[in-house]
Formats: sequence, C-alpha cells, structure tokens
Amino acid sequence: MKGLFAAIGLCAAGLAFGAAPAAAHFQEIIPSADVLPEGGPVTLDMIFTHPFEGGPVMEMKRPVAVGMLAGGQRTDLTGTIVPKPAGDAGGWTLTRDLSEPGAAIFYVEPQPYFEPAENKLIVHYAKVVVDSYGSGEGWDELVGLPVEIRPLTRPTGLWTGNLFSGVVLKQGRPVPFAEVEVEFINNGAVSAPNDAFITQVVRADASGTFSYAMPRAGWWGFAALVEGDEPGRSPEGKAVPVEEGGLIWVQATDMPVKP
Repeated sequence: MKGLFAAIGLCAAGLAFGAAPAAAHFQEIIPSADVLPEGGPVTLDMIFTHPFEGGPVMEMKRPVAVGMLAGGQRTDLTGTIVPKPAGDAGGWTLTRDLSEPGAAIFYVEPQPYFEPAENKLIVHYAKVVVDSYGSGEGWDELVGLPVEIRPLTRPTGLWTGNLFSGVVLKQGRPVPFAEVEVEFINNGAVSAPNDAFITQVVRADASGTFSYAMPRAGWWGFAALVEGDEPGRSPEGKAVPVEEGGLIWVQATDMPVKP
C-alpha cells in the first residue's frame, strides 16, 4: 500500500513538473547607454538568460556574427568581441566608438542553443539601437535578420509608460498574429505575485503589429517567436524543432521632476 501511495505521489509530482511553465529565454545585447548626447564609446554586453528572474545564465558560445548597421553601412564586429563570463556561464562584450551622428543598430546572431527541457534548438537574433549625438535618425533601418522586429516607435529616448510598437518580420515579411514575449531586466527590486507576471505575452495583429506599454524604468526585451522552417539537430544528432526569435531591447527612463 505504501508503494502505491509513493507511486501516486511520484506521478503527481511528475505531472506538476510537466505542467510548470517553461522559463522564457532571452538573448541580451545591452549597451551602456541608449543615447550618447556627444557621441563617444559605448560598451555592449551579451548573455543568454532569463532576465526577470536574474538567471540562470545559459552557456553562450562564441556568436556566429556580431555587427553594427549605421548610415546604411554594415560593419562586422565579430572579431572585436571578448569573453565576459557571467557567473559560471560564458558571455561576451565589445566596445565601439561612435564618432558620427545617427543611430547605430548593434546585433548578434548566436550559435543555436539546445534546450533539453523543451527538446528544441533556440536561435535568437537580437538587436539594440544606440543613438549617437541624439540625432533621432536611422532608428527604423532593418538589419535583414531572418526574424526581426521593425520598430514603429523610436526605441531610444523613451519615458516610463511609453507605448512601444513594432512589426514582426520573417524573411522581411510581416508575420500575422505572431507571439511576442516581453521581459524586464530585473535587478531584484521587483517581486512577481506569481509566475504569470514574469513573462508578459502579446499577440500581434493580422499585419504583424504589436504594442506594449512599459510600466517601469529599465531595459525591456521584446522577443517575437516563430518556428523555423527546417528542423535542427540535437547534441545526440536527432532531428528537433527550431525556435527562431527576433529580439529588440528598449530602455524606459523615469521622467525627472525639477526640485
């Protein structure tokens, strides 16, 4: 009888574990500032993690490509990145001097990450806009990533509470009713009432357009998720589905009050 109860308990635990929501993965590419009023150097850090929960940080192998799009010209920065470990996991960083006015769109294509809990490969193409000299120009240029969010709201100089809007594109075409996950990089100051608050989810409309109002100052990640056209291979060589993500990072800033 005790064996029966133990088996029932194990079964219930297994069902509970299986029913638990999977933590959202986000490829971060976060600059030291989103606006450089006088130009100059900007440092960008790249890790693969769960932003709201502050981890765990997954191992990020050397990216396939890191680059910058500015003034219509693409610059390969892959050779300039250096390792920057995040705890026991690998991360990367680079510093770039922005001497010309205009938006610089930094992007990263990571190596596929195999998630055993979901039995799939994850490839998140992430980007962030840094406005040099506060020009307000060039922020909606497209990098040409396989999955990409085209901002409809300028993604720099945003107040807390501003509505951010974008269009989800796959191979340059809008994705109707795409799912977009939203997370805040939490420094531990925010406590979620329950797991439903950790990852916000919005659905794009028929034209691939979505919107979200950012309720707190800090960095927000928007991850448009689509299924890859071709399966990938697990570390054991088995065919597995591929989750492709197009990410953009946006910073909200509190409106200062004069003393």
